[in-house]
Amino acid sequence: MTLKLKVITGSTRPGRVGPTIAAWAAEAARAHGSFEVDSIDLAEIGLPLLDEPAHPAAQQYTHEHTKRWSSVIADADAFVFVTPEYDYFPPASLVNAIQVLYREWNYKPAGIICYGGISGGLRASQVLRELLANVSAVALPQVVPVPFFSEHIGDDGVFSPNDKTGEGASLMLGELSKWATALKTMR
Repeated sequence: MTLKLKVITGSTRPGRVGPTIAAWAAEAARAHGSFEVDSIDLAEIGLPLLDEPAHPAAQQYTHEHTKRWSSVIADADAFVFVTPEYDYFPPASLVNAIQVLYREWNYKPAGIICYGGISGGLRASQVLRELLANVSAVALPQVVPVPFFSEHIGDDGVFSPNDKTGEGASLMLGELSKWATALKTMR
């Protein structure tokens, strides 16, 4: 059974490196072999800030952008969120994208690849894991931190992880596949 995985770039800030790291994450997921991978960039989605009048659990969306976002997320079996750490927190664009929906996240596992300075984005990943649990997603404990991320981006603009980061991603993807297979029976 092939599982549908959405790799979501969480930052929309100009000059961001999220798409670079997300491209590596998507390639690693394809190489893993368990997933049909779709890359989603929140900058391209362009969601406004929580503009639906009804609570997301009702799924009574009135705006086309929310309906499109719902359809992008609804058919997924699993997610990998690629997020920087901004002031010890994931970017507002990512928090908003999660909070705009509810049922579409339910009973789906989520892995996180976080990046930043010395902490590698781990503080943001902890906040993100809690938010995901609150929308009934299953946030994996196997977070993949990328400290000093800029040291791993070459002159060609390609992200090349060190061995430990690559091993961490492989572990996370293996767990994501197990959880996605099990949780699919609950939906």
